[in-house]
Amino acid sequence: MRLPLLTLTAIFTLLGAADASAQRYDPAYPVCMHRYTGGGLGGGGGDYFDCSFTSLPQCRATASGLAATCDLNPYYAFNEPLPPRRRHKKVHQ
Repeated sequence: MRLPLLTLTAIFTLLGAADASAQRYDPAYPVCMHRYTGGGLGGGGGDYFDCSFTSLPQCRATASGLAATCDLNPYYAFNEPLPPRRRHKKVHQ
């Protein structure tokens, strides 16, 4: 009887420890706003990223007065051209 009880306790402890959600960055936009959501009196606040901005000034204007910061999107490609492909020459003997 002890083993099933301990097993169930361990499972519920692991499942309830923390909510793990995938963070999503939109690679189409160069700037993200990191928004902090308060927990109020009960605590338990959170945060999320809104990657829908084309410039830092645009993001900062939206974030003004909010609990938020603006950062460059680490997954944006910044429109850099890909390096040219190297072609290997066949050597005929």
